[in-house]
Amino acid sequence: MNKIGIIGVGHVGSAAAHEIVVRGLCNHLVLIDRNDDKAHAEELDLADMGSQTLSHTKISSQDYSLLSDADVVIFSTGNMNRQERDRMQELEWTKKTVYDAIPKLMASGFNGIIVSITNPCDVIAALIQKVSGLPKNHVFGTGTSLDTARMKRVVANKFHVNPKNVAGYVLGEHGDSQFTAWSTVSIAGIPLAEYPESVDLNLDEIKEQVAAGGWQIHSGKGYTCYGISACVSNIVKAILTDEVGAFPVSTYSKKYDTYVGHPAYVAGDGIAKQINLHLTADEEAELAKSAAKIHDMFKEHALVSD
Repeated sequence: MNKIGIIGVGHVGSAAAHEIVVRGLCNHLVLIDRNDDKAHAEELDLADMGSQTLSHTKISSQDYSLLSDADVVIFSTGNMNRQERDRMQELEWTKKTVYDAIPKLMASGFNGIIVSITNPCDVIAALIQKVSGLPKNHVFGTGTSLDTARMKRVVANKFHVNPKNVAGYVLGEHGDSQFTAWSTVSIAGIPLAEYPESVDLNLDEIKEQVAAGGWQIHSGKGYTCYGISACVSNIVKAILTDEVGAFPVSTYSKKYDTYVGHPAYVAGDGIAKQINLHLTADEEAELAKSAAKIHDMFKEHALVSD
């Protein structure tokens, strides 16, 4: 019997809950939120789908004790009032939710895997690991999974192909210092540099479209939810099925002594193995720069609890 918990059921957490129930990823889903009415409303709304979905999922809410035997907990608290593109601006608010919720989660006896969506993704993942005391392979963030999906969308649109035919990774921070590792990008197995019609491709333009994609959506509707809910659902599925799937998640890097977005294999015990990419010298430098930003932000701001 699989059990998933979601801490924070705002726009993103509720979208993830819906995705999980529709896909039938678990037998029992537990919702936790600082707003009791919101959590109970989401519980009832999801339960109303019970007669319409292909599988049955038990829905509960507002009971940390139910997370004692959860396989996975998705941490998705968020600041609804972000007014700037830089996700680091959310840290002062979201770090408080970590200090509040994670001790309660661990007091329940939880010993599973935590996947964090909360921004700033890399810093918060590192903070959750620090506060929870769980092994580093059991705590990670969605990292650049969504950014990679956006890159695939943009590249696919340029060449009029299905985004599922685009491979490659966006690396680094889930934020302004992220970058597309063009050496990893291919279309239908053909490296991007060798793909027909790629001669006049403006990589800087695509880079900006990828980096600005989240803010463009946020500016238009006030939040993003569908892309990230699909990403985290795929990651959770890989854990529950021991899939050993490759995802560009935010994991701890010994090389940079910080959490940073980089592909890794995800399986039943969390992060199974980091994937070594053959990056160019410029890409290695960009990754180091992005990791340094995350490292400094964590050291300077995340460990201070008000």
